[in-house]
Amino acid sequence: MTESATEFIPALTLSTLSGNGVIIGSFPQEIDHHLNAGTWHIELAQWADVMLIAPATANTIAKIAHGYADNAVTTLALAMRCPVILSPSMDSDMWFRTTTQANVSTLRELGFSILPPSAGALASGLAGPGRLPDLSLIQGTIETILHSAHRDLAGKKILVSAGPTHEPIDPARFISNRSSGKMGFALATAAAHRGAEVTLIAGPVHLLTPRNVKRIDVETAEQMFRALMKHQKEKDVIIMAAAVADFTPIHYTSKKIKKEAHPNGAISFELKKTKDILRQLGEMKTKSVLVGFALETEHEIAYAKKKIKEKNCDLVVVNNPKIDGAGFETDTNIVSIISKRGNIARLKKMSKYDVANEILNRVIPLIKK
Repeated sequence: MTESATEFIPALTLSTLSGNGVIIGSFPQEIDHHLNAGTWHIELAQWADVMLIAPATANTIAKIAHGYADNAVTTLALAMRCPVILSPSMDSDMWFRTTTQANVSTLRELGFSILPPSAGALASGLAGPGRLPDLSLIQGTIETILHSAHRDLAGKKILVSAGPTHEPIDPARFISNRSSGKMGFALATAAAHRGAEVTLIAGPVHLLTPRNVKRIDVETAEQMFRALMKHQKEKDVIIMAAAVADFTPIHYTSKKIKKEAHPNGAISFELKKTKDILRQLGEMKTKSVLVGFALETEHEIAYAKKKIKEKNCDLVVVNNPKIDGAGFETDTNIVSIISKRGNIARLKKMSKYDVANEILNRVIPLIKK
């Protein structure tokens, strides 16, 4: 698909060679007989398995990142339900510009796939990253995305929790943990790519909502509990990726605690356990597949097997934050997936999106028809 009507002659050639219409504007004059000229973007968005934008200019990247739909490409990208791959191509200075990198990061958070540009001689006469990758690499990326995004979860309802919780001490302070929510958001993205109807219960994180995902924001462990209890009904799969606080202060101070009120420099808080959400979901479970997460710094497999039994999970995903590439706030993870039967799949280091698909691959056979 071209970005403007100035490409009419190449588009005409492509139309002749393919035997199909080629869209070159937001309001095409000529279009395939099976498409409605007024809603062509909606029909194609529902029909396609994957969308590739190559080359993706800095301008197109910026528009899609901020929701503009002022030409055929951006209009279709905004309507797409399937995975969208962008293959950036531009001068190195434009690629490394802070605004471009911010836009690329935004697209990644939203669930778009980015194929980084190759390095080499550029049209400007300079050399560096910015070239369109070889066609074999682009083709391989498409095949990988198609393999992991076949719509084998179409019609299924999946509930995912993600991120930390904040347990308030006073109006300015809280107890929390270092969870970024990236693993849970990757699971929501992957499930949506595979056709599922996804509800995401998110703790306080700085992440954008994945495309085609219903998001519900909460802050505390109690709010997380209530949201999950409300939305767990009639779900085919429940994935508890959130790092819910184990303890919360018994007493909340409505005014900021002043350090001058504690001249000896010591202060203590009385804590109580929060509700065990995973255990309660396990006790309530009938047909839903329940996936738990465990973060352990030692004896990971033993603790994960114990959690499966105690919480009535079907799968538990465990990782160790002390291992490089599996820690907090990273874009990668190294996990082991343990089944109720005791089978263990030890995954190598990979992106959290790929880990998410590996988890979903093991969930699908467990879903009751």
